[in-house]
Amino acid sequence: MAADPSSSWTGPQHADDFRAAPPEDARQTAMSGPLNVRGERRPPPMQRAFSRQVSLGSGVTVLGMDRGGRNGGGRGQRALPRSGRSLGVLNHSGALGPAGGDGAAARRGDFSMFRTKSTLSKQNSLLPTRIRESDLDLPTHVEDQSVSRPPAEDPLNKSVPAGRYFAALRGPELDEVRDYEDILLPKDEVWPFLLRFPIGCFGMCLGLGSQSILWGALAASPAMRFLHVTPMINVALWLLAVAVLVATSVTYALKCVFYFEAIRREYYHPVRVNFFFAPWIAAMFVTIGLPRAYVPERPHPAVWCAFVLPLFALELKIYGQWLSGGKRRLCKVANPSSHLSVVGNFVGAILAARVGWAEAGKFLWAIGVAHYIVVFVTLYQRLPTNEALPKELHPVYSMFIATPSAASLAWAAIYGSFDAVARTFFFMAIFLYLSLVVRINFFRGFRFSLAWWSYTFPMTTASLATVKYAEAEPCFASRALALSLSLMSTTMVSLLLVSTLLHAFIWRSLFPNDLAIAITKDRQNGAVKPSGKGKRTSKRVHDIKRWAKQAPLSLVSSITKSNSADKEEEEKTE
Repeated sequence: MAADPSSSWTGPQHADDFRAAPPEDARQTAMSGPLNVRGERRPPPMQRAFSRQVSLGSGVTVLGMDRGGRNGGGRGQRALPRSGRSLGVLNHSGALGPAGGDGAAARRGDFSMFRTKSTLSKQNSLLPTRIRESDLDLPTHVEDQSVSRPPAEDPLNKSVPAGRYFAALRGPELDEVRDYEDILLPKDEVWPFLLRFPIGCFGMCLGLGSQSILWGALAASPAMRFLHVTPMINVALWLLAVAVLVATSVTYALKCVFYFEAIRREYYHPVRVNFFFAPWIAAMFVTIGLPRAYVPERPHPAVWCAFVLPLFALELKIYGQWLSGGKRRLCKVANPSSHLSVVGNFVGAILAARVGWAEAGKFLWAIGVAHYIVVFVTLYQRLPTNEALPKELHPVYSMFIATPSAASLAWAAIYGSFDAVARTFFFMAIFLYLSLVVRINFFRGFRFSLAWWSYTFPMTTASLATVKYAEAEPCFASRALALSLSLMSTTMVSLLLVSTLLHAFIWRSLFPNDLAIAITKDRQNGAVKPSGKGKRTSKRVHDIKRWAKQAPLSLVSSITKSNSADKEEEEKTE
């Protein structure tokens, strides 16, 4: 580090330069230094004992010591490896720990960065006060600069762009960090449980709640009377769904209290933001699936208000972002899980019909159909402005089944008959279901995740619509279709339930570190995108590979077109 005091403040980095006072022998040596041109004695350069600079923005620690020529009189610089610890350089007490990578003790992560601000301020009030700058023997100009320092920006509180999540993450739920990315928290430590509890856990409530409705319909449907299904299955599944929903809601409420910054990160996630509709949809599932032998026919309308009003407020926020444009417009963030934000309208319409508010149900049904058409067309078109959907996101294509199935059920519940409109949406759901069944490879080769529970309720919803269709058209084909789809959805839920229990109690890997919330806003130490001639060079390399696969005549024509295009591009850049 340079000893120039005028460069002690370097922008957003905080540098503390401590210099030891020169001893008496050094002062005498300064009086007997070499002569300059004018004949005056020039003191020798002051020796520096210790210098330290800590960069809070990049997480790189630079240590400089005068080692008397052991390192050539220079300074030693050490950058932390990309191990997930490089950005958590400060521990809770504010002191620097030893850097990893050279056999030193590993540093514990600073998980307080994701804590709620009020909780964090209480913790900071217990820390010792900082040393006053007047107590240090610093030059006057350094004190003046320290007073005029701009406030440090907190990159955690800023919203992460949606494209950043697609670039930094991979996996079925965009929950795995790519190899070349760094994160804010250590990967090799076990995080607090609340930080490891994602919003996708409500998918289990969706799966169990929809299953309770299915078995209640199988027990009460006259078309499926040949199965002789006992209503006790509906009661057992309903109790299990209620228990799981209460436990999940309480746990996530605690996460909101203590780690609200992590909640904000999940809200900015382009996939997980849609799962914020899941708690209210699961609560409506539990209400719709109430055992009819133990509860009145119509629930109180206050139940509908308690579950639909929060969902409607969230829709105003999300749909407003789609409509107003910006970085989170629909063509940028659309993915199959966006159907979750639409399904809630149809589930709310079914519940409105149950409580006797048919007009409210028609209102929600109209909103759901309007936005379903927009989401469906956007996902089918795959606009050039849309972020490329990774191959790992293919399992969420099962969400395509849920919306038309729920729309058909909602129409039948509002108007009391499975008429032409309800059958139209039902046939759409059946076609999408078959198109996914023939592409079974979409659902293979992915590790287990709790969010997979969210993909069971579309299958269950399609089974419910098939049961209603079998009631309207009682025949062998409709009953066989209803039975087969019900068995498939029940088998999937049973397999996921067994896998969940194994990961929870046997392998103890049900809640791994939630790396998706700890990505940085900008890529750290990443490669810079090529620009200018670099872009043209990479484009020509790609064209050569493409030309090698073409026929000779088409090769000549494409070469001429490419050369003319390159010339036009060079003229524009010049």
